[in-house]
Amino acid sequence: MSATTRHGAALAGLVLVSALAACGTTHENAPGAASAGGASARACQGTGGKYTIGMSQANLAEPYRVRMNDDIRRAAAGVGRFSVHFADAAQDNAKQVEQVNTFLTQGIDLLIISPNEATPLTAVVQKAYAQGIPVLVLDRKVDGEGYTSFIGADNVDIGRQAGRFFADTLLPHGGKVVELKGLAGSTPAKERSDGFDQGIAGHGITVAGTADADWLRDKGQQQADALLKAHPDAQALFSANDPMAEGARIAAQNAGRADLPITGIDGLPVPEGGIKAVEAGRLSATFVYPTGGAEAIAAAKKLLLDCRQVPKQQTLPTRLVTRADAAQVYTDLNRS
Repeated sequence: MSATTRHGAALAGLVLVSALAACGTTHENAPGAASAGGASARACQGTGGKYTIGMSQANLAEPYRVRMNDDIRRAAAGVGRFSVHFADAAQDNAKQVEQVNTFLTQGIDLLIISPNEATPLTAVVQKAYAQGIPVLVLDRKVDGEGYTSFIGADNVDIGRQAGRFFADTLLPHGGKVVELKGLAGSTPAKERSDGFDQGIAGHGITVAGTADADWLRDKGQQQADALLKAHPDAQALFSANDPMAEGARIAAQNAGRADLPITGIDGLPVPEGGIKAVEAGRLSATFVYPTGGAEAIAAAKKLLLDCRQVPKQQTLPTRLVTRADAAQVYTDLNRS
């Protein structure tokens, strides 16, 4: 009998003794499902219960994260049994750890977290999981598997698609690019950059210079200004998100490079988002990066109301958006 099976049997016995319905927090076949004792289930009261959810957000300086919170809030309102408490870590790892510990002290029923950085948030996420609290990790990962489910797009694949767009469309004959990365300790920053390198490999494209701009527009402008001064022969710029890309556009205009091709990632379907920036011609392309907010509440509903398991990993779809289809994509995403 596997560790997961023995664990499930023990839980089943507990259910029979206590006459409570147990709600599984991981997919029984998922790797690491029985690790750290955190796969144990909390009581699932079904549709008759009311639940408190703690949402720990890395920051609210990025429009993407504001939209994520809005998506969670909107989806939770449609359930009726959920009360969601939000906390903003403001890009401070220690503050986010403290906020999660406060949630645990308050006795939340489920934790949703988008970690500022992976390693500093791993221990407190594992702590919640070990207490039997279902933990849904959104967008950015933590180390190990001490959580219930990760919900997010494949950032390596998004970066790879971006690299291929450069190789196939922007620089089909090769050339030099500069790159703006996100917050160094966050998993999407590394994964998107790694994927981009894979996408341009073998196509005569070299990354002449990189800089971390922490996902922020103002810092993106500052860092792009420095990159373009250091590499005036750069023929295009890859940005790991749309706000940094918009900042880079300002820097390019100030450098007399208003026609510099710039791509981003996020593709928020809002007036100030990347899709409209592509439609207006400020960006050459973006890639839709779903927030996972609605999916997180759907997972919470399965765990807490339906007493069902959820997959260890839920990979969300993405797509390339260019000026040719930006208006249609914007309409489609706002219709769904």
